[in-house]
Amino acid sequence: MRITFFSNFLNHHQLPFCLEMYEKLGEDFKFIATEPIHAERLQMGYEDMSKKYPFSLNTYNDKKSYEKAVRLGTESDVVIIGSASDNFIRKRLKEDKLTFRYSERIFKKGRYRVLNPRLFISLVKKHTRYRSKQVYMLCASAYTAADFNLVGAYKNKAYKWGYFPEVKMHSLEILMKKKKHEVTKILWVGRLLNLKHPDHAVKVASMLKNKGYSFELNIIGSGEMEEYLRELIQKHDLMNCVKLLGSMTPEQVRKYMEGSNIYLFTSDYNEGWGAVLNEAMNSGCAVVASHAVGSVPFLMRNRENGLIYKSGDLNELFKCTQILLEDRELCNELGREACKTLNETWNAKEAAKRFISLSESILKDKRIEFEEGPCSKAEVISQKYDY
Repeated sequence: MRITFFSNFLNHHQLPFCLEMYEKLGEDFKFIATEPIHAERLQMGYEDMSKKYPFSLNTYNDKKSYEKAVRLGTESDVVIIGSASDNFIRKRLKEDKLTFRYSERIFKKGRYRVLNPRLFISLVKKHTRYRSKQVYMLCASAYTAADFNLVGAYKNKAYKWGYFPEVKMHSLEILMKKKKHEVTKILWVGRLLNLKHPDHAVKVASMLKNKGYSFELNIIGSGEMEEYLRELIQKHDLMNCVKLLGSMTPEQVRKYMEGSNIYLFTSDYNEGWGAVLNEAMNSGCAVVASHAVGSVPFLMRNRENGLIYKSGDLNELFKCTQILLEDRELCNELGREACKTLNETWNAKEAAKRFISLSESILKDKRIEFEEGPCSKAEVISQKYDY
């Protein structure tokens, strides 16, 4: 079976899945990159992988590569298409060949945008018109299925998916030893943007300090809110317990995660997926996460492998963090369960195996179903998700 994956460029969030697909399919798997990696990503520590792997084909290199990509878009048994032009699959769609679109949510700014006539028509043309065809949706957000449901697209044809960064098969005993500190270590990672609300982590740190708790909050990342965060730290006299560490490579971030006890994920609905959640859970952190993050309803089970709070509710974020500071055993147990979730279910190896099985079953008209995890049916859930 020949499977081709179209996206903008290869990065460390997609690489493990591609490696697993190549291991299973060999030359029958190709990743098509349609644009060079952005300079901003390189500055953040991302690697340019465009010419590193045998399965990677870059359409922007030359006309021959572009034409080969178009052929693969038509002739492959299965195509996954994410952030790439439909020019690569137009003929395929006309011939009704098995195609999986791969998308985060489309109404991050609010579902009221479906009322925009121009947007509604464009979505119908690109998605809804194929509702009776072999076109399916791989949801890179728990809210994707509900967004597309508003335009009548992918009903009963949407599957749980996401991003699959490297999963390290840790020894839980060794991993938890790295987290033995006199002072509880809390971590926040991401670009310092308003949609990610790093200021919420600092404000909660102030609330914790005022209650007399001992802790260390490390913030990794850079961005437009950096100066504001420095002012906030000084205003609340947090210089001894809150550190801004700047940008780091993915490898350095992982080391900090593995040594941290608690991970705060404070983004709002504008966070499409949030691959740092995969990484923090795999690193055995007890995660306190906003319910609005696209990956949270897929990866987390409240009070089983992490704590979920209502997005934007600082008091609830404080209470969840307070619980973990007071109960180190619960903190460790949630961290262990988080790591197991990634090791056993939400990883590239399992995703590749399931995707191939699902594709084969659709091609043979013998649909298989997975109860949970990658390639299980994506439910239509509201933004008032029962966190």
